[in-house]
Amino acid sequence: MPAVGNQSSTLPRVLRRFALFAVAFSIVSITTGIFVNYGYGLTQLGPAAVWLWPVVVVGQFLLTLVLAELAGHVPLAGAAYQWAARLVGPRFGYVVGALGIVYTAVGVPGIMLVGMAPLVATVLGLDTTNGRLLVFVAVVALLVAYLLNIVRVQLAAQVNNVAVFAEIIGTVVLSVVVFAAWVQSGPTPDGGHGLDFLFTVSSDQPIAAALVGGALIGIFTLVGFEAAADLGEEAVDARRSVPRAMIASVLVSGVLGMVALVGFTLAIPDLPAITASPVPLATIAEYWLGATATGVFLAVVAFSMFALAVVAAAAGSRLLFAMARDGMLPFSATLARIHPATGTPLPALVTSLVLCLALLGFGAAFGDAFGVLVGATAIVPYLIYLLTLVAYVGRRRRIVDAGEGGFRLGAAGLPIAVAALVWILGVTLALTTSDAFYGADMVILGALVLAGLWYVAVLHRRLADGTAGIVTPEPEEAR
Repeated sequence: MPAVGNQSSTLPRVLRRFALFAVAFSIVSITTGIFVNYGYGLTQLGPAAVWLWPVVVVGQFLLTLVLAELAGHVPLAGAAYQWAARLVGPRFGYVVGALGIVYTAVGVPGIMLVGMAPLVATVLGLDTTNGRLLVFVAVVALLVAYLLNIVRVQLAAQVNNVAVFAEIIGTVVLSVVVFAAWVQSGPTPDGGHGLDFLFTVSSDQPIAAALVGGALIGIFTLVGFEAAADLGEEAVDARRSVPRAMIASVLVSGVLGMVALVGFTLAIPDLPAITASPVPLATIAEYWLGATATGVFLAVVAFSMFALAVVAAAAGSRLLFAMARDGMLPFSATLARIHPATGTPLPALVTSLVLCLALLGFGAAFGDAFGVLVGATAIVPYLIYLLTLVAYVGRRRRIVDAGEGGFRLGAAGLPIAVAALVWILGVTLALTTSDAFYGADMVILGALVLAGLWYVAVLHRRLADGTAGIVTPEPEEAR
């Protein structure tokens, strides 16, 4: 299939192993994920929720191995779209790609408005109830995140390199310090507790529902690591460096996340009070370390959320670029261009920013509706994973046996994929059948309807006459 955009333009290969690891680690962002979701898990199951974290780590690690093998064989921009299109076909890839666009367009502004903006306001001593102020902070954060990507991908990578150390210092080290303060201080006001406290279950729900709720700490956090693969065309030795970055990010996030969860949970001074707190981790930190240290912690969390946005902007724009190069989107000829001076997909970046700002404006106007949209971003990545795994299990030979790969699972590939598929299917069913996510389900359905309208109106004709479809870059570009 002929490329739609400028075929002579290529993304520069400038990202090395640590930068790719930083991309994957920053978008997983255990600091963001645990900070945002810890309270929910605590209210759903109690302190015992920490033991569901390693269960999620194992399930997500199985998934990572499968996606790492695909990344080693197809190291191209817009990874999940590329894998789906090459395993099954461009129409299937289009569905996966459309879900990916929704994920970025809703998730990034959601994190900025609902997560980062209130933290920034708190750290600066501003009014966190001022809606206009929060929108202003979120808009500035989005503009800066995209500007870093527009200037040069290396600049965005440097932010994420710093974010790796901020994540470790801000969450893991702080949890250890809080735990040490708890140990040194002796009994807590409610009489103290020992290691058996980690097995405490406090829930009024049926145990099955409580377990699902407790597992959401990890389920909502350990996603997005495939962003390293989205930048595959900009990676040095992509067939090897990208899979290793993905695997390392999940393993490191899993271990450090468990350390943080255990440290914070053992340091809970008063379970009912912490459960009732809107920001449990900040309340725990402030109890043991005071307001100043807690302010530093909140600043690190805010920076981690910003770094996540920087990575998501890069990954989301590469998805738009890749789909446009295949002629799958409106204005594909423009979206597939790469700026000759910066080496970045400038039109795709600007388009992604506009989509985020539009959704941010919608969220500011309809706060409740935006909460539903943010809920949709928790479901969307698992739908993408599910579709990718189904395609892998059914059509694995199309990619794995047909080309060179930098990471191979060999004979273990199919059993690992089946186990990962069972895991992801369970998670997807839990998220889509729960009443709490009914509104989010409708959002996803609406997005797919819009994607279907574009397919019926234009795309199916492009695919039929050969003006759209899979474009494979020159061999030297794909290595």
